[in-house]
Amino acid sequence: MATPSLHPTISRRAMLRRMSAGFGTVGLAGMLSPGFADAAGNPVHSGRQKLPARAKRVIFLFMNGGPSHIDTFDPKPALERHAGTQPTGELYKKSKGSGFLPSPLQFHRCGQSGVEVSESLPHMSKVIDDCCIIRSMHTNVPNHEPALMMMHSGHLQPTRPSLGAWSVYGLGQENENLPGYVVLRPGKRIVVGPALWSSGFLPAQYQASTVYTTDMRVDRLVKNIKNARYDHAEQRAHLDLLAQMNREHLRERDDDLGLEAQIRSMETAYRMQMEAADVFDIAKEPESVRQSYGDSPFANACLLSRRLVEHGVRYVSVYYTTDKNTQPWDTHKNHNEGHARLCRDSDQASAALIQDLKARGLLEDTLVVWTGEFGRTPYAQDDKKGDAGRDHHHTAFTTLLAGGGVRGGHIHGASDELGMHAVQDPVHVHDLHATMLYLLGIDHEELTYRYSGRDFRLTDVHGSVVHSILS
Repeated sequence: MATPSLHPTISRRAMLRRMSAGFGTVGLAGMLSPGFADAAGNPVHSGRQKLPARAKRVIFLFMNGGPSHIDTFDPKPALERHAGTQPTGELYKKSKGSGFLPSPLQFHRCGQSGVEVSESLPHMSKVIDDCCIIRSMHTNVPNHEPALMMMHSGHLQPTRPSLGAWSVYGLGQENENLPGYVVLRPGKRIVVGPALWSSGFLPAQYQASTVYTTDMRVDRLVKNIKNARYDHAEQRAHLDLLAQMNREHLRERDDDLGLEAQIRSMETAYRMQMEAADVFDIAKEPESVRQSYGDSPFANACLLSRRLVEHGVRYVSVYYTTDKNTQPWDTHKNHNEGHARLCRDSDQASAALIQDLKARGLLEDTLVVWTGEFGRTPYAQDDKKGDAGRDHHHTAFTTLLAGGGVRGGHIHGASDELGMHAVQDPVHVHDLHATMLYLLGIDHEELTYRYSGRDFRLTDVHGSVVHSILS
């Protein structure tokens, strides 16, 4: 009879399970003590900053549908000479209208910098000395869904983490009582949807928390923020008990990342009771401040975005959209009328946000981005009844940046005389992302995450920092 082995063999899986039995609390401990690792082994405050950070946080004002560059920040007087001429060339779409369509708007040199701004943006013209205008933006395709994905995640398909998720992954959270990444939107319907703020293959705690801003009452903005039955101490006891149960659960499931993320979400929800009710309540703002932003869903969201970054939220996206129109800037018909209406609604709040941040000393280290997924064609579309629109346009458009280390009152790059193509110092979306990360103190080539056997990054194998726009 064989002698029993004193050292019985065990499987690799069983060995790892026994060795990692204490790791189940890592996600919870990371939430309770900054500097601990998350479930994937990434520090909560990751220390990936290898560059001097000019910005600590980002407010991303997104104009859903694509605003017209030639009616906002990129005047094209040459269109008057070519009015009615049909565009030619394989990159030009067939206009189906009356040819090139000049803007009816006057442009004025504004501020000490003399940057030209459309008369449809009188409030933005007053803060233009704090803004950098990139007139040479371009992206890959002129279709909403892939262009939206490219602007938000650097990839045409909804499989990658968003820019906000990458930012929080790279920098961690400043305030552990609030989410690091918040999305503000007026309604549930939005083109593409949650993929725009997804954490993708990053750990789930980097996913954005979304807030509907149609009703600004705190109990409607953040539902169930208060527990009707238990006080904080009782809830703490419940969470501690749940953590013990989860440790047993994890021992049997090889440290499941989804469960770790759930632990982290419950911890955040618990702590939000202490601060969120105050932060999300814009009624606490003086009436003069509220009036400076205006009275609209977008205005309320802009004001709330300032309150969020003021309290340590790392990245806030504000979407200009409604339940009735998920792409309001997509002006295929009645462009002139629609553009003017959209500017009246968004101009005041966008400018007030920049002014408010500056007055509070926050603009210096808060990067504000104003952009759409692309621009609009310099030629008419569907002009059969005098209701000309402008089609999607991806080979030249404009993005505005303010604060956070960018050069105020500066114009970067140029499109051609008709606004068709970026011809001087072109900036691709990858370059914009690389520059935004650089301003946050992150080298876009170093911020990686290993998934499915390879290292991924926001800019993939592309992107160059646009150093000339930095202050």
